Amino acid sequence: VECSSVDEALAAAGAGADIILLDNLAPQELHAAAAQVKAAHPGVTVEASGGIVLETLPQFLGPHIDVVSMGCLTHSAPALDFALRV
Repeated sequence: VECSSVDEALAAAGAGADIILLDNLAPQELHAAAAQVKAAHPGVTVEASGGIVLETLPQFLGPHIDVVSMGCLTHSAPALDFALRV
């Protein structure tokens, strides 16, 4: 379940979600929210997403973050022009 606040994340985990995606949170807010979710629901997987790039990735890693999604790996990839003749 995609959540944009700790209240949404706790509600989703309490309703039975097994994966919580914390989207577009600043690193400090993200880590605080992830810690609260893990304290209340230890079996829930917590994913960080939203605006994370390779340069800022270390700020989003932490003991309560299980998965990090980075859209920059696909939507910012350079195009390759090629042809194949059979």
